Amino acid sequence: MKRNIHLGMSVNEHIEELKKNPDFRKRWEISQQKLKIVIPIIRYRIDHKLTQGQLAKKISVTQQHISKIENGEFSSMETLEKVLRYVGFTIKLEAVPVKENIRLRDFVCTGIAWGR
Repeated sequence: MKRNIHLGMSVNEHIEELKKNPDFRKRWEISQQKLKIVIPIIRYRIDHKLTQGQLAKKISVTQQHISKIENGEFSSMETLEKVLRYVGFTIKLEAVPVKENIRLRDFVCTGIAWGR
């Protein structure tokens, strides 16, 4: 569905408008959680004037791993933890209850259901 955006609308106002859509809001919340994980890694690299490749070499991972992590792609929790520990952080995982209005179908992905 297309919406007309007022030219005077700020980015934050536009995001707040988009967050009224439940699907967008879920994706936004996940991206914000990922951002909290990624920022310390990028900040460390900038503060220490390191490229992704230089950081990767120090940690014994590939530059591609660093790139994927910095883009919010966490395919290996072990590698993510290794990188975070190097820059002085760790991961805290916790299971939280799903809100009642979220149905199992919201978690169906390529034929595999993820849910309660």
